[in-house]
Amino acid sequence: MQVVNMQSVAKVKIESPLFTGPEVSRQTLLPDSQDFKVDIVNFGQGVRNKFHAHDHEQVLIVTSGRGYIATENETKEITVGDIVLIPAGEKHWHGAAEDSEFAHIFVTKLGTELTQLED
Repeated sequence: MQVVNMQSVAKVKIESPLFTGPEVSRQTLLPDSQDFKVDIVNFGQGVRNKFHAHDHEQVLIVTSGRGYIATENETKEITVGDIVLIPAGEKHWHGAAEDSEFAHIFVTKLGTELTQLED
């Protein structure tokens, strides 16, 4: 058994063309899991990722702030306590509202591939 406290996990800056701004960090919560990738992604105000899709389902659990989840057809505001299930292959983006920082835990199957669909 492994117990991890989110506050004790270091934030590591992410530099990737997937994001619309530089204020993004990741906290890897369960690096020893054999089945799941479980991380917190922290977004600065107004920062989001670009349209992308995964080859397996993704779960987001909002832990702080206010943000959005969007597909090609709809955009929904999400906030602390909201849980989102994104189907495999669904084109989507998620990130912070213009006036709020935002963080979520994401859970995917280990080895899940991400395909960026927007520059």
